[in-house]
Parts: sequence; C-alpha cells; structure tokens
Amino acid sequence: MSAASRTEGKRRALITGIAGFTGRYLAAELDAAGYEVFGTVQAQDVGGAGHLDCDLLDAEGVRAVVAEVQPDVVAHLAAVSFVGHGDFREMYGTNIVGTLNLLQALEALATPPSAVLLASSANVYGNAVVDPITEEAPPAPANDYAVSKLAMEHAARLRAGRLPIVIVRPFNYTGVGQAPHFLLPKIVDHFRRGDRRIELGNLDVARDFSDVRDVVVIYRRLIERAPPGTLVNVCSGAAFTLSDVLALMGEIAGYRIDVAVNPAFVRANEVRRLAGDTSRLQQLIGPMERTPLPATLRWMYEA
Repeated sequence: MSAASRTEGKRRALITGIAGFTGRYLAAELDAAGYEVFGTVQAQDVGGAGHLDCDLLDAEGVRAVVAEVQPDVVAHLAAVSFVGHGDFREMYGTNIVGTLNLLQALEALATPPSAVLLASSANVYGNAVVDPITEEAPPAPANDYAVSKLAMEHAARLRAGRLPIVIVRPFNYTGVGQAPHFLLPKIVDHFRRGDRRIELGNLDVARDFSDVRDVVVIYRRLIERAPPGTLVNVCSGAAFTLSDVLALMGEIAGYRIDVAVNPAFVRANEVRRLAGDTSRLQQLIGPMERTPLPATLRWMYEA
C-alpha cells in the first residue's frame, strides 16, 4: 500500500516488526490512541493494513519506507529475539546493522520524528550482582543475543544528538500469541493439551514477567512522555522461578504435571535471575495498574 496520503489530524507511527508478537499489540494500542499506524514486515506477512515489505538489512529499502511513511514517532521492535537462536550471523546482522539502517534513514528525514523507541533487552545485565536491577547496574552480557543488543545500544547512542532516542530494556513478558518455543507459552500449551509430562531446563531460573498488554501501554506512554536520551527498564519488579510458574499453572488447570529436566535445555552461561527495579519507569510514566502473572497465565490458558 502507499502511505503517501496523510490522514488529517492523525500523527503517524512506524513500527518495525509490526507483524510480530509485540508489534501486533503495539499497533492496536497506538491505533486506539489515535495514531495512523504503519509497520515493516517480512514479505510473507504483507497484506495487513499499513504493512510495508522491508528487509532491515537493505539500507535503500529501509530509506524508501521511512521516506514514504514520514513517521512522527517510531518504535523499533524488529529483531532476532530468541536467546537460543542458532544463527549468530543473522542475530548480529539484524539486531545491529538493521537498527543502524533504520536510524540512518530517520536522520535523512527533513522533519525528524519526535520519539524513536528502541527495544533492547534486560539480558544485557547478565548475572547482575544487584537485586532488583537498576539501570545503573553494569552490563555483563552472557550470550550472543545480549551482546548484540548492548552493541545496538552503543551504536544508537552515537546518534543520540541527531535523533530523540529512547532505549527500553524489557524484562521477560508474555501473552496470547507468543511463539511456543518461549518458556511460558510452552508450559501453558502443555497444560492446555492435558499433557502429564514436560521437559524443561533449570527450574530454579527466575525471571521478571510482565503481560504484553501492559508492555505496549508502557511503550506508548514512553513514546509520548520520555525525554530524549532516556534508558529505562520495562519490568514488573517481581521474579518467578519456573517452579513457581508450574505451581500457578497447576492451580489454573487443576492438576500437577511431571517435570523432567532435559540437559539439552540447560544453556551454557544461563542467567540465573533477572528482576528489575521499576523506580525510573514509574517516574517517567506515572502510576499504572499492572496485570498479575496468574491473570496473564489464565488469559493464555483460556484463549
């Protein structure tokens, strides 16, 4: 589709990775807030309203899409986001070079956007020595995904004087529609099917889980309120182990599942605990009611 004809009175939002898990929810959130929403997709996902075919590794293609949309705000979500992704070349290329191609295209606009939100990851903290983790905690990436995201942050900061960049470090979040190779959807799917056995990795790994519906509200508020140069954790402030999640799902589904620890699912350099500090986030966006993890799990189970 062409983005040339601007709807009167509406600000334009560009979401990279709009067809992805988070992108779909953010598109709905921004649309409800009155934005005219466009987004980049892979060729196989073209067809949705405002979807524009774009390979982020194609610098000229990215420049053409940005010039066509002329966005007022940007949310850069497109990334290789699975820690266990096997192709490190694709991960580093998409997460770093793809981001730089986007920023370069935005710099070329005659009127720059008012906010450029870049999604990094709390994985950059690695096995942090502070709990909960504040934004001042020194990065200690423990896998290629985290290294690629930290490198993306540094590269983006080199352009911070030319673009109003806001960097978010989301901790884990989940919801209906997340791919089943992520842990919580995998666990929920086993209970939904009535399976009596599941294979997992380390059950003592603890993560700070948010609901994707909360996360996209936070992203919208940050786009609208956060000053350029902001770096902020997006988190709930509470950590749950996989054992905790299994117990919650047992209560929801009405039975206990047998767990087998599969060594193949235990990653080298596993980050043992990630729990974020919400202080800066609350200062930026104000008070916000958050969805408790049991409610998120029930939503996923009953979907």
